[in-house]
Amino acid sequence: MAEKKKISLGGIDGAAEEKGSLVKTIWQLVKFLVVSGLVTIIQLVLANVLPLIFDSVTATLPVFLQGIFKPDVIFDASTAKGAEQMAKYVVGGVVTWGYLLPFFLSNLIANIYGFYQNKKTTFKSDAPWYNFAIYIVLMIALILFSTWFQGWLVGVIAKAPWAWLNSLARTIAGLAAGFIQMVVLFPMEKFVLLKEKKKEEE
Repeated sequence: MAEKKKISLGGIDGAAEEKGSLVKTIWQLVKFLVVSGLVTIIQLVLANVLPLIFDSVTATLPVFLQGIFKPDVIFDASTAKGAEQMAKYVVGGVVTWGYLLPFFLSNLIANIYGFYQNKKTTFKSDAPWYNFAIYIVLMIALILFSTWFQGWLVGVIAKAPWAWLNSLARTIAGLAAGFIQMVVLFPMEKFVLLKEKKKEEE
């Protein structure tokens, strides 16, 4: 009997590249989605664990962040969940670091892993070190937006009459924010930050 051929990631990469740039991009998107799935798992675990550490932090956000994270926008005090969150995360009318840090750190840590994994396996890039610095700046902007978005979405979900849905609010908000980031990051990494290594001409 003939031996079965082993399928390797490198072999699939080569086959996709031979079929043209469109197939290659689709294959890169598939790998990017797999990495994004791992990033999402890491982020969700951290987003649900880190509040155990940071919920007790009552230091309030600096002025430049107070305009983004307004209590009346991200928390709905008319719901039991919203009132509970306001009591926990708002001091003197200002949102605390205890609210922001779990979202921010879980997002940042997970996406740093995603950056290096995509650099190594998805795009096989030899991008310079300063592209990572650019990535961090981009991620901070995305994280600030998605953190605000997650808080807003948790408030919307809190209005639902189903207790089981309310208990999943953080997870649902995290998944939605992760999707937004994925849509932004794939083209940025492929075409700007993690361009593929240039092949040496023989």
